[in-house]
Amino acid sequence: MNFLAHALLSGTDPDILFGNFVADSIKGKKIEAYPDKVRLGVDLHRAIDSYTDTHPVVVESVARLRPEFRLFSAVIADIYFDHFLARNWTAYSQADLHVFAAGVYRILLKRYAILPPRSRRILPWMMAQNWLVGYANLRDLQRVFNGMSRRSAFDSGMEKAVDFLKLNYAEFEQDFARFFPDMILFATDKLNELNLPDALAGETMVVVKHPVQG
Repeated sequence: MNFLAHALLSGTDPDILFGNFVADSIKGKKIEAYPDKVRLGVDLHRAIDSYTDTHPVVVESVARLRPEFRLFSAVIADIYFDHFLARNWTAYSQADLHVFAAGVYRILLKRYAILPPRSRRILPWMMAQNWLVGYANLRDLQRVFNGMSRRSAFDSGMEKAVDFLKLNYAEFEQDFARFFPDMILFATDKLNELNLPDALAGETMVVVKHPVQG
């Protein structure tokens, strides 16, 4: 899961969302400098990543990408799934996507002084290019992959990821539709496990719709 999905799955507690956003930038004992709820957001992020990486549908998606993109396949799959989440946003949230994205940026800006250095570098680019909304269209998605390709120390081939998505669009869209309802249930259970049952009423004004059971 990438930035948009992680933000949505954080519920609406701002400190949980903040912890979820910075999780990949916090290593080792540096987590001890943050408040308890931020740490829980980090825990949530890592649990979501672990669940995603081992889910059989995601494993299929990554396998489809691997011959072309090798070690970068899982990263590309994460971004593809954010694309499909943004494209189908109203199926999963009652909040307007633009309003939701603005709320996320507001929460992170309020805590800018305590962002880890890596997150502090990312946030201005994220806001300027409005990544959370831009994931929905292939033009902005191409810009995201181009930037990641330029920053990679290796020949990632990520600049070709949108072309690959176009060729296999239906398969990846189906993968997302099969996977994301399971992800919502997992994240909701995890929030309850972390004793955060009211994380669905707060600053971001997000309400995650329950997936249809069938």
